[in-house]
Amino acid sequence: MHSTLGPDWAIRGLNQRAGRYPLSVEAPVLRAVEALVPGVSTLTRYIRYYAFYAALAAHCAEKNLDDEGCRRLLRCGEVVFAAAHHEVPAETPPGPAHGIDRVRAFYGDRLDLARAAAEGKDSYSPRSRGFWEQYGGPSAVLGTTTLDEGALRPGRHSCPHDVRLLFQPVFSLAEADSVSSEELAALKDVTLQSERRPEAPWMVDLFTASWAGRHDPAEWEPDDLIRRASLRVLARAVELYGAEGGSFEEVLRSAVAFGDQIDVDPVLSSIEQSQGWRGILLRHYSIGAWRRLWAALVASIGGEDGDADRTRDELRAWLADQLDDTPVGVVLDELGPLQDSSGHPLPRERQLLAAGDRREPLTNVKLLLAGALRAQELTGIAQKTFLGPRRRGMGEILDPTWVRFLAEDYRARSFKDLGARLVDDMLAQAARIARAKMRRDPVTGRLLLFSRVHERNDRFFKTSNEGDGDIGLRVQQLGDFSLQLNLFDTIGGGWTVTSEARTALELV
Repeated sequence: MHSTLGPDWAIRGLNQRAGRYPLSVEAPVLRAVEALVPGVSTLTRYIRYYAFYAALAAHCAEKNLDDEGCRRLLRCGEVVFAAAHHEVPAETPPGPAHGIDRVRAFYGDRLDLARAAAEGKDSYSPRSRGFWEQYGGPSAVLGTTTLDEGALRPGRHSCPHDVRLLFQPVFSLAEADSVSSEELAALKDVTLQSERRPEAPWMVDLFTASWAGRHDPAEWEPDDLIRRASLRVLARAVELYGAEGGSFEEVLRSAVAFGDQIDVDPVLSSIEQSQGWRGILLRHYSIGAWRRLWAALVASIGGEDGDADRTRDELRAWLADQLDDTPVGVVLDELGPLQDSSGHPLPRERQLLAAGDRREPLTNVKLLLAGALRAQELTGIAQKTFLGPRRRGMGEILDPTWVRFLAEDYRARSFKDLGARLVDDMLAQAARIARAKMRRDPVTGRLLLFSRVHERNDRFFKTSNEGDGDIGLRVQQLGDFSLQLNLFDTIGGGWTVTSEARTALELV
């Protein structure tokens, strides 16, 4: 007699983990931002770390270290660099050194460098290459480092001699098993807060694609020219709206997302990337709306062992009850027009957010409809960037073109009906994305399902809540770097552009 056991993975079971980007609506903006801000990521926070890794690469080349030797020195160097900040309060600008909280655990009378830097989850970083994994790609794009069969080496822009001298004491101490308090105190010049900044002129040149304030396009790579263009757009936005305060992202929105500045301003109108940023910033509203709407839906669902799991009809009613019976066509008409008589975008999304709670489902459904109208009204590069890549000219599920078609189908039906349909579409999309990401864990042999929401016996439960924060656009990082490089400065409660920036970025 034979028994049917089924596939091996079914016997071993299914693991569930929280996944990122459960609706997969973020990709078009993430791709566009990566193209417009090469050499910067949402995880790169400090200019000094670019300099640190450039000096480390030069040191590794001089010592002819291989992959393993570079990795060992990198980990030890990162620990020593962080430990130099042991006495620096975390809130001191520009902020705490990477890994300092974990490094403190290895600090007694002396720093136990060997144990802190040893690879493994109990060290300062569980990643084999520590914080280089955040800066490595951006450093390669910037041209300050490269990898040769895994070994760190200088990039096309060699690290200046005085920058190497600054970090030489760090690399010397990194050869020891332990480091004294006195030795670490002597590293005060390498800290993020130090006024000694030999890397600043070099980094200003690289970020502005200029040499001593002079820009020659023929001397730079395409990524350098694009990064310079985005920095010029942000700098001009700061000149125009920085004094009003707010985040660098909001300052940029004021300059390029709405109004006529990118058509009439002599600087913004000369930079093609201004239109790309318009598309990104406007699409960002739709992405944020989906993320908040999904997070609110998940928050309404109970856990596996509770009594608040929900049927599909209950979830439909959850959103429909927060809307009204107004026909969708009337809601669309009330949202418009989204641009003035000259075709310049009006700040409708800002008005929607200012009028209600950003987490309120009604606000976010209206933001989605505003995005659907933007899909028709935008033109040129702004529209192309706003829509992102599309297959056969059609929209992707949940993108603004898809929402536009859906809204037109529901134009004569009630707003409540549209809300119920959106719940169905979010649940279906989340399930599709979870299945697409499912893979086999090479360690346990189990299948991994990346989802916080699960269906059992026609009822939905959650393992945890979803985050509803906006995705990063790297604008804040670019602005922070500009502050660290003295391209921007604070004025009152806002920002201003320095004379050095005006020259290097040709704002005058």
